[in-house]
Amino acid sequence: MPNINWNAADYKKDFSFVPAYGEALIHLITKQPGSTVVDLGCGNGTLTEKLADRGYLVTGVDDSDTMLQLARKEHPAYPFLKGNAIDFDLEEKADVIFSNAVFHWIDQRDQQTMLCNIFRNLKPGGELVCEFGGFGCAEAVHGTLEQCFAERGLKYPRTFYFPTIGQYAPMLEKAGFTVELAVLFDRPTPQNGPDGLANWIHMFIKKPFEGMEDVQKEDIISDAVSRLKNRLYREPLWIVDYVRIQFRAVKKNLH
Repeated sequence: MPNINWNAADYKKDFSFVPAYGEALIHLITKQPGSTVVDLGCGNGTLTEKLADRGYLVTGVDDSDTMLQLARKEHPAYPFLKGNAIDFDLEEKADVIFSNAVFHWIDQRDQQTMLCNIFRNLKPGGELVCEFGGFGCAEAVHGTLEQCFAERGLKYPRTFYFPTIGQYAPMLEKAGFTVELAVLFDRPTPQNGPDGLANWIHMFIKKPFEGMEDVQKEDIISDAVSRLKNRLYREPLWIVDYVRIQFRAVKKNLH
């Protein structure tokens, strides 16, 4: 995972939908209670605890010191380790590696390395269960910001990786996995409060604004919000045009 400087308090207050939607992903795990599960990119530990509630022996792994501090404070019963998805190394291989809303943060050039590393950290017969942003995710927002940047003579870097099933399933297979389930679907996602879209941009879109003066940053965000109101505002909520992709991929015993 990239070392994102999360605002953990705001994340918990305004973006609790991230782990809330992730609860449904737990149902894709086929391993029985008592199996070892790694919550990769565990954030504040909310889903780590949900996994434990289902009887799994869980370990949270994250690359954000801020999030790990919060996770250890709020969920002291579970182990949380600092680690990057690309090169984390488990002392004992896991039955399941579970990951919600993480992989789209990983640079495209590092995706294959990450999948090979996940494969290596699973037991034979182990499974990867994951959900992240899919092709077209938040395109209304990204496209509008790109336009706002261009009109000011600036380039808006596309820092997220939002693949199709056709692009990602072969990468899983190249890593050694057998893909058992693959789904791409729209998930329009409500945001909290009248400033929900601006708050979303502040929380999740950081790299394009790095090094920019605050006045210009706020001008661009305000402009984008104004342009998107007819498309994404449904009183009293802003609704971001999420697209999600889910996989269950298995490390078959022949490997």
